[in-house]
Amino acid sequence: MSPSAFQVVSFFFLALAGVTKAQTYTILNNCPTAIDLFIGLDSQGSLGTGQTLVRAELGPNAGFFYTTTNGGQVNGNLVAARAGFFLEPTYWYYYIVRDQNPNNFNTGISITPDKPPANGFCTVATCNQGNCPEAYNSPPVFHSPIPPPANAPAQNPPIYQCKEPGVNFLITFCPSGTWPTPPGVEVKPNFVDNKCMDVRAAVFANGTPVQIYDCNGTNAQKWIIRQGTGQVRVAGTNFCLDASSNPGNAVQMKLWQCFDNLPAQQWDFTIDNRIVLNNRGLCLDLPGGSLANSNVLQTYQCANGNTNQIWSLGL
Repeated sequence: MSPSAFQVVSFFFLALAGVTKAQTYTILNNCPTAIDLFIGLDSQGSLGTGQTLVRAELGPNAGFFYTTTNGGQVNGNLVAARAGFFLEPTYWYYYIVRDQNPNNFNTGISITPDKPPANGFCTVATCNQGNCPEAYNSPPVFHSPIPPPANAPAQNPPIYQCKEPGVNFLITFCPSGTWPTPPGVEVKPNFVDNKCMDVRAAVFANGTPVQIYDCNGTNAQKWIIRQGTGQVRVAGTNFCLDASSNPGNAVQMKLWQCFDNLPAQQWDFTIDNRIVLNNRGLCLDLPGGSLANSNVLQTYQCANGNTNQIWSLGL
């Protein structure tokens, strides 16, 4: 966290030292740029770098705190990392939610109570990467017929507790001061767990074939892909899945240097798990359905029910 951010944290605790009413939430933007801030479904406007916003009297369940900046919303679907609270008596929970696809992780978040940590309670919740275990990958549901006993020990992450009715919270976006780096995911044919989309021989260069191969956890099988329209990029490189300047049926897939808005590199990852060349009706296709190592992928006319065109994501 930057020095200015530490100053804000210090001022936060001093300013709230005497607060006895319902929770006060202080939101700090420590990101490199301004962010569009939301609480629940309500826009709070733009929050500049280093700026804070204070909200009080939101009740024990204020809704999620999040930003749509840096890819937090894709085709109208919210994929942003979110800070959440469930401050009903005996619960006193706070937590972070991230998307199931680590590549959709748009910003790091931390939640800092203004009470000192003790016996596992009131600790800082932080998630800086899309695969962090300190966050849920879907919103949790807490109501149950029997709430936790008042004297129960502290929960383990990704749930956090601070059993103080008057506790206040500092929510920091980008606690590291930078945007997160997508880790990349495996792309698997039709949910077959041991086969992956692969850069042949891990040669990251123009023209290298993109094939199917046994999953091996190497960088040659880590891809940055999000639902919606965009590039399918090899993580940590400037090379993208490319359909060539003359795409069509049975055209083999290759790597090529990434260029913004290049039609051959614009893919739609759809909600029905197809990877479609944007505006062309051509799908990423496993030729013949063969899972044999080194089978080079192709584009082919999209067809409903064609399992050769179904792709799933793994970590």
